[in-house]
Amino acid sequence: MRPLVVLSFSLSILFICGCSTRGHKAYTPPKKPLMLTPIDTNTTQSVNNNINYKTQVLFQEYEKWQGTPYKLGGVSHNGVDCSSFIQQVYYDAFGLRVPRTTIKQLQIGQKITKKELQVGDMIFFKTGWNIRHVGIMIEDGAFVHASTSQGVTISSIHNPYWKQNYYQSRRILP
Repeated sequence: MRPLVVLSFSLSILFICGCSTRGHKAYTPPKKPLMLTPIDTNTTQSVNNNINYKTQVLFQEYEKWQGTPYKLGGVSHNGVDCSSFIQQVYYDAFGLRVPRTTIKQLQIGQKITKKELQVGDMIFFKTGWNIRHVGIMIEDGAFVHASTSQGVTISSIHNPYWKQNYYQSRRILP
C-alpha cells in the first residue's frame, strides 16, 4: 500500500509543476545578433514582409524540432519542455533572449488580446491549478509548442481543449 501512496504523491508533484518548473539547467544560447529586419509601419507591404519572414523562420525552427519528445525540464532535442522550447526558438529564430520558465515568460513583452494575435506572439494556457503552458503563433489560428502527449507539434487555437484553457497572449517581436 505504501508504494501506491509514494507513486500518487510523485505524480501529483509532476502534475502541479508542469511547464512552470524551476531549478532545471537553463538553455544558455551563444551570443549572436538580432536577425529581425526593421519594419516600416507606414506600409502594408513591409508589415506583410515581416509577417512572412517570421512565418518562414518559425516553420524552419519547427522542422528542426518536430517530433522531439516532451520532457519535463528538458532542454535538448532528446526531450524539451514547453518553456525551454519557446526560449530556444526565440533565440535561434530571432536572436532574442527570453526567460526559462512560463512564469517569467508571462512577465515580458506586451500583453495583447486573443484577437490581436499575430505570427511570433506567445500564447499561454492554464492547463491546471498552477500549470501554465506556452506556444508561439506560427500562422493564423495555429501555434507551435512542446506538447506533453505529442512532443513538438502544431496545434489549433480553435481546438476545444486549447480554446477552453486559453490564458493570455504576449508580444515581444516588432
